[in-house]
Amino acid sequence: MADLLAMLHITMWQGVIILAAALLIGIGKTGISAATLLAIPLLATEFGARESTGLILVIFLLGDVLAVKAYRVFVNKKEILQLLPSCVAGIIIGAFLGSIVDARTFKIIIASIILFCIIAMLILGRKGTDNKIPHSVWFVILMGVLCGFASMIGNAAGPIFAIYLLAMGMEKKYYLGTTAWFFLAINLIKLPIQIFAWHNISTGTLCMALAALPVLYLGSVIGIRIVKVMDEKTFRYVIVVMTAAAAVRLLF
Repeated sequence: MADLLAMLHITMWQGVIILAAALLIGIGKTGISAATLLAIPLLATEFGARESTGLILVIFLLGDVLAVKAYRVFVNKKEILQLLPSCVAGIIIGAFLGSIVDARTFKIIIASIILFCIIAMLILGRKGTDNKIPHSVWFVILMGVLCGFASMIGNAAGPIFAIYLLAMGMEKKYYLGTTAWFFLAINLIKLPIQIFAWHNISTGTLCMALAALPVLYLGSVIGIRIVKVMDEKTFRYVIVVMTAAAAVRLLF
């Protein structure tokens, strides 16, 4: 163990943080997506905002592969394809503004948007009009840009995309499969930007992520089992509650 820590140039405590984050990310990628947001402050506090973003992206990509493997046949390709163009625009905006946007201000903006989306979705759902918004062009473009921007700046697009899919009333398996394929796509798009423009992914970053792979896999198994015992109504309720909690966590 000591040799592995020395090779990765990290302390025992940092190793524990990486493994804890990997477990949460595994659960989030295959089960309750908002769990991934709990991992972000863990790594950011220990490794710094910029450096942790690269490590999180690599772990996210490994988690995306596991999630796609688990839910590969349950995917709504139409929703992914119509979101990707505006999402790429959001990624480009985030890539340029990432070095000048104040982290605290960004978190407040993203959290406020997420909470507003949740409130709007719940109100519209009670009125029976929740299926009208997702079919409008402005809503698709807005959510795509927000997902790309939030993902590029702080790996925080999960709650935004969750609200988009929940507003459409997508059933559990298709929610998970569509989410898995969507984030695999946008994280692959982000990878060269962070390697060649932000320079926060290195061989060491890759080695740390691979060392956490067994725990990441364990988390993905736990996530799959959690989802299996939930009915559709409970799943939707848990996603909404945890997404709201994650948004509040960003505010404070």
